[in-house]
Amino acid sequence: MAAASATSTATQSQLSCFSSINRSLHQLHLHRRRSISFPSSPRLPKFSVVMSAGGRATGTPDSDPYKGYESASKSMPYGEETNVEENSRSADLGVEKKSVYGSAMIHDFCFGIPFGALVLSGGIIGLLFSRTYTTFSGVLIGGGLLAFSTYSLKIWRQGKSSLPFVFGQAVLSAALLWKNVEVYSLTKSLFPAGFYAAISAAMLCFYIHVFISGGNPPPKKLQS
Repeated sequence: MAAASATSTATQSQLSCFSSINRSLHQLHLHRRRSISFPSSPRLPKFSVVMSAGGRATGTPDSDPYKGYESASKSMPYGEETNVEENSRSADLGVEKKSVYGSAMIHDFCFGIPFGALVLSGGIIGLLFSRTYTTFSGVLIGGGLLAFSTYSLKIWRQGKSSLPFVFGQAVLSAALLWKNVEVYSLTKSLFPAGFYAAISAAMLCFYIHVFISGGNPPPKKLQS
């Protein structure tokens, strides 16, 4: 009996020793697994959208997701796009305004208003002394020349083409020239028939020059 009890005691001690060794090995294995660091999964580079001045979006890899917004705010300040649109509209408007003007050296109304006033005053003075067809036609032509030249100045200030009024003044000048040439051929008088014929011929040439040049020149602020 004593030998059997001793054998069972030895066997239990061996089993307990083996179980403790097994526990130690298991804990060591767990500790090693926890200490091992696995490589992290690769991350895709983040892209930041930067708006260029022309309105195109360019993608650039960036690690900071807010850096693209900062770059966009720096490259396109607040209100810059609106200013660009306003400048383009102003430029287009300036081109349209320049297109209604011509390249004449002098405006038609610079000479047209004094010329119309001279013819009208001469017709009124002649009408006071003799109520003839010649003096009456002088009043009508002078009034028409003065009206056309005045309206030409008004239309020019509004930024519109004044070529119709230039054409009207040219027609009236031609009519005045024809009338005074007829009177001069009958009377051979230098004044007033010869004088009005000469000045009407000069003004007719001037109006033709303005009409061929495309109209009056633009204002100085549009010439720059």
